Amino acid sequence: MVFNSELRANARKQLGGGIFKTPWLMMLLVGLILSVVSGASAAIYVGPILLAGAIDYALVRITVKRAVTEQEVDFGDLIVGFKENFGQVFLLGFLKGLFTALWSLLFVIPGIVKFYAYGMATYLQQKEPGKDWKVCLDESQAMMKGHKGQLFCLDLSFIGWYIVGAICFGIGVFFVIPYHAMARANFYLALDAEKNPQTASV
Repeated sequence: MVFNSELRANARKQLGGGIFKTPWLMMLLVGLILSVVSGASAAIYVGPILLAGAIDYALVRITVKRAVTEQEVDFGDLIVGFKENFGQVFLLGFLKGLFTALWSLLFVIPGIVKFYAYGMATYLQQKEPGKDWKVCLDESQAMMKGHKGQLFCLDLSFIGWYIVGAICFGIGVFFVIPYHAMARANFYLALDAEKNPQTASV
């Protein structure tokens, strides 16, 4: 498996190498749009529940496509979660969150473990649009055996970036989100290549 330092380096390269480079700014715009949609949906009681899966699906589509092909952002991908079997996309987003919350009731650590066990579910659904939500969760758990710790450490490595971003009037956080999301996409691609060399996304 690739080291986290290499995953972060790949992410920076795919974003153009600097926070003011066009690819990075385009991904920042994607993050802003998705954040606005998510925030606006909170005005409706069931809004976040309905949109969580679709928003996650859209971010995965955009980051994986960028990581694999380095294509410019296609803003049409922002609604891809509503076009590619929304029922399964909704169910995966909703039930992934629900199951994680229920495991968290048993204390914090089981919830964290499940959060990372389910971490690749949306990527797997993206690889085969329309795949049943339960299959995605089961395959993600199998895929993440022995790798949950690495993904946790990858996420942990961004804490400093988020702190600095928060100090910069909070605006800097929006520059960190694309970097973090791209690093996670690279984690999935590296893990997929290791687990499924014949059908890997790269």
